[in-house]
Amino acid sequence: MNNVVNLNKFRKKKKREKSDILAEENRAKFGRTKEQKRKDESDARETSHHLDAHKLDNDET
Repeated sequence: MNNVVNLNKFRKKKKREKSDILAEENRAKFGRTKEQKRKDESDARETSHHLDAHKLDNDET
């Protein structure tokens, strides 16, 4: 025989777990200092410039 499940408790537990996951993502996304954000932007810019500098031109004449 199956166990009886209280749907309200199940829904609340599921909502709480979802909320915890979202909170963790937001801490990783927004919980950084300005210096860390600037460094990440600088690294992204450097990587972009490096890749652009090494692009091959496909001029078939």
